[in-house]
Amino acid sequence: MNIEDFRNYCLEKAAVTEEFPFDAETLVFKVAGKIFTLTGIEDFKSINLKCDPEEAIMLRETFNAVHPGYHMNKKNWNTIDMDNTIPDILLQKWIDNSYNLVIKTLPKRTQIELSELSNLC
Repeated sequence: MNIEDFRNYCLEKAAVTEEFPFDAETLVFKVAGKIFTLTGIEDFKSINLKCDPEEAIMLRETFNAVHPGYHMNKKNWNTIDMDNTIPDILLQKWIDNSYNLVIKTLPKRTQIELSELSNLC
């Protein structure tokens, strides 16, 4: 997966915005104002994704390219090296999981609105 594919995949999701809140190099994707993934745009060496804590540990033990979240809460975030060792289909699944974990933290009304918006897309 290259950065264009990553960006397009993230932006296809309902209510996603892209921002540079930290600096001009760190591209952040949010749903309803909450981060679900981020990456560096200069080199696209890795992406950070939110993850269920138990699954995060399992992924780190299974894949050499998965590490505790760099500059993030290591319990809830993984950093994935974009070294082409993880198939795109898995990366997409993990992006989806991150997006859905963030949605689950939103108020019910917002969750319903996002669900309805997703059905329209």
